[in-house]
Amino acid sequence: MIELKDISKTYQMGKVEVKALSGVSLKISSGEFIAIMGASGSGKSTLMHILGLLDRPDSGGYYLAGKEITHLSDGEQAVLRNRTIGFVFQQFHLLPRMNALENAELPLVYAGRRHLKQRAKEELIKVGLQDRIGHRPNELSGGQQQRVAIARSLVNEPLIIFADEPTGNLDSKSKVEIMSILQKLNQEGKTVVIVTHEPEIAANCRRVIQMRDGVIISDERKQEERKISEVVSLEGKLVSNILSKPRKTSGETKFIDYLRQAVSAMLSNKMRSILSILGILIGVAAVIAMLALGQGAKDAIEKQLASLGSNLLVIRPGSSKLHGVAMQAGTVTRFTLADVTAISRLTEVVKSVSPSVTGRGQMVYGSSNWNTMVEGVGTEYESIRAAYPALGRFFTESEVKMREKVVLLGTTVARELFGESNPIGQTIKLNLLNFKVIGILPAKGASTFHDQDDTAVIPVTTAMFRVFGKEYVDTIYVEAKDPGSIDAAQEALSELIVKQHRLNPKEAEDSFQIRNMSDIKNTLEATTKTMSMLLGVIAGISLLVGGIGIMNIMLVSVTERTREIGLRKAIGATNKDIMVQFLIEAMLMSFLGGVSGVLLGWVVAVLITVFAGWTVSVSLFSVALATSFSLVIGIAFGLWPARKAAALDPIEALRYE
Repeated sequence: MIELKDISKTYQMGKVEVKALSGVSLKISSGEFIAIMGASGSGKSTLMHILGLLDRPDSGGYYLAGKEITHLSDGEQAVLRNRTIGFVFQQFHLLPRMNALENAELPLVYAGRRHLKQRAKEELIKVGLQDRIGHRPNELSGGQQQRVAIARSLVNEPLIIFADEPTGNLDSKSKVEIMSILQKLNQEGKTVVIVTHEPEIAANCRRVIQMRDGVIISDERKQEERKISEVVSLEGKLVSNILSKPRKTSGETKFIDYLRQAVSAMLSNKMRSILSILGILIGVAAVIAMLALGQGAKDAIEKQLASLGSNLLVIRPGSSKLHGVAMQAGTVTRFTLADVTAISRLTEVVKSVSPSVTGRGQMVYGSSNWNTMVEGVGTEYESIRAAYPALGRFFTESEVKMREKVVLLGTTVARELFGESNPIGQTIKLNLLNFKVIGILPAKGASTFHDQDDTAVIPVTTAMFRVFGKEYVDTIYVEAKDPGSIDAAQEALSELIVKQHRLNPKEAEDSFQIRNMSDIKNTLEATTKTMSMLLGVIAGISLLVGGIGIMNIMLVSVTERTREIGLRKAIGATNKDIMVQFLIEAMLMSFLGGVSGVLLGWVVAVLITVFAGWTVSVSLFSVALATSFSLVIGIAFGLWPARKAAALDPIEALRYE
């Protein structure tokens, strides 16, 4: 079944070369019961590792069922270990977080045969552990743990069992029990190879190989081997089938098995897993909260911009300078209602126009009074400045012409004068004149320095000729036809005013001003975007720190679980299996941290709104971004530890202390 031809193996111990095997040739037939003996350092363990495909020789040939497998890849050798070889170790190498059944069925995970897990239970029953199936290793005696290891080695029905000092850590009674089990397996047709230094153990075997200084010094057969040519033929066909499709079985491993192993590993180190998740949780929560704060600020600014009106141009009179001293606005150009009429005729670029006259006014209702800003405007002001009444109506063109004494109040004024009462239809005094309240302006919000709702609106003609005694207007609001017409409208307005007032084009800049509100809008939006990005970057840094935490924890985990990794490789796990498992662990912690962070970020955003009064807005985009980024962090920072785990040599890993 196995043939070694002139196998040599040398280890480099610092600057010293240690020759473990030197030209070893050996044949093992199916059904043999072999003991490999020798003093410490004789090479017997190295020989078993090479026979079990855990190590590679420096030179020589390895033939399994007549096929040379010396140069197979690590993945192909892992498949062969999983399907043809079973290991029983002196240290048992049971995973402490798993019970006996879960340990026994572990090779099925890497064989893609989880559906055959009943077989693991049957093997445990065969070795006399039917009443200890649900117990963990720390609840089992040494002999019972070794029985679990034997059941694990048999679950995939291997062709050969390698036992490395299987009784070395056991008491006399347990030694007898374990050897009895191995003898029974051999009698059932299993090939068993035992590495031991105890003569009484070797006495149970039918073939004893003695080693010294890396060479075989004797090979003694105690009796004739049984005739099992038919079995050899069947085993040869099985090996040929595995070798012809060496990767297929490994590829059948299910994602759910990796996930289950990852969850088990996380639960076995709860505090460490929680600390890893906490780093990502804080990072994601910071991203959600900061982006919500930035989005809320953006929404608030957009709301304020909407209150200014769309496609808005504001025309104000300029001021001249006399001997270098700036004079009052309007000393050069004063706008009149005639200018408003002229501007309204620019229908190609202008949609609507409204004059504006402003001043302070004292308002009185009953025993309440309030001083506020009063603005006289035209009917187009309603659409230009998005001043659609929240209650009541806007005044009409007829009321403008008749200079009617009607007023619309801002919400602040209405609250100060009327409290919770309905002001519509009530009469108030404005600068000693009686005005009828016909509407309440929409709430536009307040900043630290200005309350947009502390205002009142009356017809422009009423303001000019009855309240303030002005023959000119202070401001002209112009709405361009569309965003693309703003520049053309601004140029046309400038030409019209210069022509209307017979101004020198060179002095026009000082004579009047046309403010493009879209410039203000773009500036505010750019500022908000910059702030949002800055907040996002700061939050992203905290998420990055969480990712570094995961990488550190995973590196510690790799170090702590080195022997576990060696065991997994010994029972058939490929480098890819190990890497994917550790990656899933990192991603799972990142995902849990991400989901928890989204919830915490949402709570923080709500608390900011409740206690700070700031506007926040949690968007689906920020949730998706933070969650996706947390998964990317898990992959990016879990990759190095995963690759490090996958690159471990199985022999060195199993020997790790």
